[in-house]
Amino acid sequence: MSLLTWGAAIGGGLVVDIARTVVLTATAVMTGVLVGLVYRWYAGERVSDGLSLLVGLSVVAIYLNTAGALGEVIGGELELLAPEAVVFNTITFLVAGLAAVGGGRTGDRIGVGLFAIAGHETLDRDVNRIVRTVGRVTTVQLPDEIDDIDGYDAVGAATKGKLSGHVLVFPRRLTVDELRTRFVERLQTDYGVGHVDVDVADDGTIEYLALGGRESGIGPTLPPGSAAVAVRADPPNNASPGDSVQVWTGPPGPDADPETGASPQRVTNAEIRGTADDIVTLAVDESDAKRLDADRRYRLVTLPVEPRADRAFAAQLRTAAETMGVVSVGEDSVLVGNSVGALDVAVVAIEAVDGDIVAIPTRNREIGAGETLYVIARPDRMRKLEAAAVATPAGSGTDAGTGGDPESESESADATRG
Repeated sequence: MSLLTWGAAIGGGLVVDIARTVVLTATAVMTGVLVGLVYRWYAGERVSDGLSLLVGLSVVAIYLNTAGALGEVIGGELELLAPEAVVFNTITFLVAGLAAVGGGRTGDRIGVGLFAIAGHETLDRDVNRIVRTVGRVTTVQLPDEIDDIDGYDAVGAATKGKLSGHVLVFPRRLTVDELRTRFVERLQTDYGVGHVDVDVADDGTIEYLALGGRESGIGPTLPPGSAAVAVRADPPNNASPGDSVQVWTGPPGPDADPETGASPQRVTNAEIRGTADDIVTLAVDESDAKRLDADRRYRLVTLPVEPRADRAFAAQLRTAAETMGVVSVGEDSVLVGNSVGALDVAVVAIEAVDGDIVAIPTRNREIGAGETLYVIARPDRMRKLEAAAVATPAGSGTDAGTGGDPESESESADATRG
């Protein structure tokens, strides 16, 4: 081969390599732009240079490996380790890597402008009650002032101090209801708060927050007129809380009590609420509690199962997010004339002005002035219902405590579905 022919061959190969490098670099740029644009749309932040570099070089590497493999299979050529191939691959990777990083940054800038012009306006129109966030998480800042929920034990000052002004982090793209549910669960699980009354705005900010302590012990589950007494006793095998038992002064039957020499006698009926070795906590009628001697040992006899819906309901209500409350309807309340079904709470009973009790009223029963409502609802809905019970209709000219407050009138409207 002459020198001229050899030079022409080298020049032709160099032109091909340069053209191939330009094409691969352009491919890396477009890949980087696409990565930056998609990442800005999905995560709401700029893509890292490392990710753009990785994806861009992956496309180049796939082409080079494919071209090398096809050249070996089809043409029987193996030039991957040839000096000119090594130089070409190294230069191509270096240029394509820089181009991919630049493309990622360019795609991010395009995404910022594109989504700022069209994306956010469409999001606000089409998804009205979606919490809008920037980044991968939603941050919620608690207010500095945290109130107490009426009717519940107050949360400790240490817990309030820890929560005051604190910022909690949640996943992004939650609806307002989903954010509220997770917020309440977070306070109850991580901070031991029993009940949470919170108002969350459409943008995810906390407008109002009140906390109530978690009820403990068996007192809240005892029916009226009952008492809990701890005695020494021999409970039957496998006896557990909830079993109905008879309390005897000794072993039932004709045998005499070895402690007193007297025949065994039945003291009362009771319900087991807890056991610890030979100490048994019994729920008994308040009048029978005085008949039990703390220094005496008793025998218990298990009775057949007797369903107690009231106690089962009390146990369920104790652990539920809802609570029971009593609301008195004012003379000029906005609730007067509304039906029970229009309220956003469960009304279990109504006490009329003449003292008659209507249990489980129908949904179309109208609410009258001066009546008392027994309802089950979450603390925040209970608060709004109490405000509506004293709020006067707009334009009535009557001041019933909150009737002249537009904010109270808004809360009153939220207490009814109509």
